[in-house]
Amino acid sequence: MEPSQSEMNILSNGKSHDLGDDVGVPLKTMLDEDQYEEPDDGLENEEFLPNEGGKKPIRFTDFEGKTSFGMSVFNLGNAIMGSGILGLAYAMANTGILLFWFLLTAVAALSSYSIHLLLKSSGIVGIRAYEQLGYRAFGNLGKIAAGTAITLQNIGAMSSYLYIVKSELPLVIQAFLKVEPNSDLWYLNGNYLVIMVSASIILPLALMKQLGYLGYTSGFSLSCMVFFLTAVIFKKFQIPCPFEEFSVNGTASHLSLNDSVHIHEYNNGVVHEDDDSHCTPRMFTINPQTAYTIPILAFAFVCHPEVLPIYTELRNPSKKKMQKVSNISILIMYTMYFLAALFGYLTFYGNVEPELLHTYSRIDPYDTLILCVRVAVLTAVTLTVPIVLFPVRRAIQQMIFPTKSFSWLRHIAIALILLTFINMLVIFAPNILGIFGIIGATSAPCLIFIFPAVFYIRIVPKEDEPMNSLPKIMAACFAALGFSFMVMSLSFIIIDWTTGEGLAVGGH
Repeated sequence: MEPSQSEMNILSNGKSHDLGDDVGVPLKTMLDEDQYEEPDDGLENEEFLPNEGGKKPIRFTDFEGKTSFGMSVFNLGNAIMGSGILGLAYAMANTGILLFWFLLTAVAALSSYSIHLLLKSSGIVGIRAYEQLGYRAFGNLGKIAAGTAITLQNIGAMSSYLYIVKSELPLVIQAFLKVEPNSDLWYLNGNYLVIMVSASIILPLALMKQLGYLGYTSGFSLSCMVFFLTAVIFKKFQIPCPFEEFSVNGTASHLSLNDSVHIHEYNNGVVHEDDDSHCTPRMFTINPQTAYTIPILAFAFVCHPEVLPIYTELRNPSKKKMQKVSNISILIMYTMYFLAALFGYLTFYGNVEPELLHTYSRIDPYDTLILCVRVAVLTAVTLTVPIVLFPVRRAIQQMIFPTKSFSWLRHIAIALILLTFINMLVIFAPNILGIFGIIGATSAPCLIFIFPAVFYIRIVPKEDEPMNSLPKIMAACFAALGFSFMVMSLSFIIIDWTTGEGLAVGGH
């Protein structure tokens, strides 16, 4: 299929340019003429980006090459880091330390490989937009599929983040001010608070023209999560096992070993007769909840919609350099994920709850350190929203205004509409997160596994890599793995809805 002239004239930021005589060249011919490997200096080949009048054209954005390596690591790390870190200790409790470590390592390696496929496809055709890779692979259908998946996945993620702000921020304020739980004070109303946070913090950051400017806020967001991790490690050596439950009358009642185990296991629908091992870590555990934790770990490194926009703004961009950014970001998050899960699990063992901070509240809901940690987590979640919004705005521009040059009016309008829509979802439809669980269970596997693999298979010329070559066989297996994850995640959500047990999966 030969692309139309309007599509061939698109750079990944929506700017148009004149291809001159190249417009009539079939896509296959253009691909055959492209250089497959990068030049020795590591900089991306400009053969794909026509040069008019001897002048070097502006590529992809007006701020091409402005973002440093470190800021790119912060942005991608912040895109990876989600509220899901609060549930990893629960995941370890239902898999065991060794099985959790194996699954987390496998997911991190698969995520790095997936980014490798995206970057390699991008380098071959000289495009650094997920939607345009979809167009090159499958025409308009591929572009719409990629743009729709990015939009749905990231809107679901932003909704979950703001829902955390809506539900947790009033509790934090209430605990700090020692206000009565049933108070009607306006600043304890989550609806008002989420609007204020969106208008005062998220919107100004979302109006930035370049993702690179958010490197500073991303660095601060990651430092908040480091504070969370430090507190979890510190609390491990402060809380005995079994822990003392907080009592309303001001006295702490010491939970007996058998009672605490019985309560926990009863709530999870599992009965274990061996209660003596309650405070002993398990290396390998299989129970009905284990299957629900696998999709959670599978989506722990979702950052693929942000990879190509960050690549676009990287200073002196090259595939090797961006892969290094990705690998460092994934390694940092991998380390933080494992340590948070390990020390959270070793603190509460079988009594850990799906949301780790709620378990600390059972000991002392007014603990100053834990309240500060809650504030840090809320700050990190809030500062992640603008990072996640950028790919959505870019996808909308690619699908609706593909040939339009940059416009501040359009840039601002899309951000306002998106934030207004998401705030309305969070305020008026709190149960919408269940729907986005299904959306995440379908869009996330597509963005992480299926699309990078099938785009790679379609874009890499058969003359360079036949279908029976090892790289393409691996890509095909990778796509099949993604499809399996999609089916498994949907199955777990359906079971969760029909039985009322388990965890919602597919989120970030």
